[in-house]
Amino acid sequence: MDAYTGFAGVYDEFMNNVPYREWAAYLTSLFGEYGITSGLMLELGCGTGTMTEQMAAAGFDLIGIDSSEDMLSEALEKKFESGHDILYLCQDMREFELYGTVAAAYSVCDCLNYVTQYEDLVQVFRLVNNYLDPKGLFIFDFNTACAYRDPLRQAPIVETQDGDTMIWENFWEEESRQNEHRLTLFLEDDDGRYEKVEELHVQKAWEPSEMKQALKEAGMEFVAAYEALTHTKPGESSTRIYFLARENGK
Repeated sequence: MDAYTGFAGVYDEFMNNVPYREWAAYLTSLFGEYGITSGLMLELGCGTGTMTEQMAAAGFDLIGIDSSEDMLSEALEKKFESGHDILYLCQDMREFELYGTVAAAYSVCDCLNYVTQYEDLVQVFRLVNNYLDPKGLFIFDFNTACAYRDPLRQAPIVETQDGDTMIWENFWEEESRQNEHRLTLFLEDDDGRYEKVEELHVQKAWEPSEMKQALKEAGMEFVAAYEALTHTKPGESSTRIYFLARENGK
């Protein structure tokens, strides 16, 4: 059950409540505070390209990286419609390659929670550091254990959109601090029949201290941490945290 295969074609249908514009405005504001208002920018885990399009509309040149060909196929359709100059690459964020450096990088929608091994997390940060311009900025978000422990989040979700139905079940494991998202999709064909698709998504709840240590081991400089969409210092009850880090030498 590979993640983001069958789900890719209906991802935007079921994620239509995600405030992408608000997230993009927040990111743009944070980058602006550090003097980054234009230039080439990298998005790790770009998915179907919704955030990529938002940042391109804000005036940045974009490279989007994702390991799912199906998600990138959806992103390319958006690119053709918008006409934005976006380069999409199908690569694993743990081993991505670029032809040169970028002014800034970001990763949102808890993509880094999909990196479940600490050594891999360090490697992702090491690669980001390598491909950033000197003192270039990297902004990323991640879910905390508080988010996954939330009883409302652990309750099953059943939703129907345009004839397609999704059943989303969550299973939190305290010892490993990992959460399994089990998706069952019933997708309507043109002839009215339904195809059943199952996917398994696994995420790791990293502690802020672990994120800081991984950045340090990768050679990056930690800059700041904020409660999502604010400039408030995160606390024990924070569910989503934004980290800002800077390139600190190759």
